[in-house]
Amino acid sequence: MIVVDIPREALLVSGRDAASYLHSQLSNDIASLVVGASRQSLVLEPTGRVVALVRVTRRADTEFVIDLAPGFLDVVTARLTKFKIRVQADISPLQVHVVAVRGDTPPDVASLAPGGSDHVLVLPAWWSDGRAIDLLSTAPVDIARIGTLDDYEASRINAVWPEMGSEIVPGDTLPAATGVVTVAVSFSKGCYPGQELVERMDSRGSTAPRTLRSISVPSGTAVGDPVVIEGESVGTITTVIGERALAYVKRDVEI
Repeated sequence: MIVVDIPREALLVSGRDAASYLHSQLSNDIASLVVGASRQSLVLEPTGRVVALVRVTRRADTEFVIDLAPGFLDVVTARLTKFKIRVQADISPLQVHVVAVRGDTPPDVASLAPGGSDHVLVLPAWWSDGRAIDLLSTAPVDIARIGTLDDYEASRINAVWPEMGSEIVPGDTLPAATGVVTVAVSFSKGCYPGQELVERMDSRGSTAPRTLRSISVPSGTAVGDPVVIEGESVGTITTVIGERALAYVKRDVEI
């Protein structure tokens, strides 16, 4: 099992219109979230390119926490405020502490969440299959740490989960390339900016020119190195730990 602190940044979106506004702006169904529940979602440009991959948690009836990888808070804030006209929803930075818990089997949440710490939210992470959870809090979380950030990154590679900055470049990455459309997009929620590209590719059964893969690589491989098959460059390494890596690879290439 891995229990490590991971760097995350967050926004607090609060106010009477917070739920309806986020529902209208994000790719997933936000309005139906109950208090304490969360969903992965994409923040998209009107053109359909990805601004960010985020997790949205309903902290209270009119309060939502949006957490994501560090370094992209400003771009998400700018995108969310761009269309906020006559909307009663305040958007402000929120300091959070996140402990990632990853295992081969679902962890015992009751034994991990600090007793009596009401400020800790136990949230599903990645593919929400029970084996990956995050403890999110506005204060340091009292729990024993196990492993390192490299261990965490290795588990992310094995899970084929993209991250901002490495697999997702704001304004450039196609949603279909990331592989997370199945958990980050609702196809029944109604309109949102960028919906047209997502819906069109899904209805046509289209895939992006390159898709994210978890692959074996030689020792010494670095981020940015090409993926070479039979002398041909077919992709690019985006994250690597030891001899495992994430890479964007041409869709018609079998590895």
